Amino acid sequence: MLLAAYDDQLRTDAETPSATSVVRRGPLRLVTFAGGRGFVTYAGLDGADAAAVRDLVAEAVGYYRSDPAITRVEWKTRGHDHAPGLHDVLVEHGFIPDETESIMIGAAAALAVDVPLPDGVTLRRVTAERDVRAMAATADEVFGDDPATSGTAEALLRRQAIDPHLELWVAEADGVVLSTGRLEPVPGTQFAGLWGGATRPECRGRGLYRALTAARARAALAAGATYLHSDSTEFSRPILERSGLLRVSTTTPYRWVRPES
Repeated sequence: MLLAAYDDQLRTDAETPSATSVVRRGPLRLVTFAGGRGFVTYAGLDGADAAAVRDLVAEAVGYYRSDPAITRVEWKTRGHDHAPGLHDVLVEHGFIPDETESIMIGAAAALAVDVPLPDGVTLRRVTAERDVRAMAATADEVFGDDPATSGTAEALLRRQAIDPHLELWVAEADGVVLSTGRLEPVPGTQFAGLWGGATRPECRGRGLYRALTAARARAALAAGATYLHSDSTEFSRPILERSGLLRVSTTTPYRWVRPES
């Protein structure tokens, strides 16, 4: 039931609310975001065989290659899809697979619990530009990205400006951001997404991420959501499982970067 609701409600335009354009090519949705980013997604491949999958990939790649403004593309795969030969043909076209993540879904009410915080740590939703940049800098540091070039802060500020449903949350102490997370309610669905979880290594194991998850679950319920979903790394999956989310499938992003001329 959870996986069916995910496929029916989230693998639509609801998946890409900040897109600047969406073009349909058969079952594919070829999405463009600000900053020269392409994104390929779909609700399914309509029973395509290996030859049809090869043709779909070639068409999508040709579409993005023809636009010099597109510098990178993500093709989002799901483990429960029938897509014969997709891995091989994506690699042939220059896509590189990222780490496989778990698609987690659960009842928001099950996560909206009280979680004790260490002394001196507080949770809050942030909206001011200075706070958003501090949040982004912590996330960049945790993931090993350079804040000067990552574009994380600009992307969050851009999303915040156009999406009134987006919520940005932090755990902090003495003015220092220790852990981060986003809540993205999906209008017209029963879902809200948990994204952007990042906790400083020295602060892990202290309940900060679980507390941020609980705070976002309460906010999701207030926004009318029934379910929470997340694509989770092996760092966050056990925490979400202990909180009541279930692993219903997997997702592997494949990334293509335009070669420098």
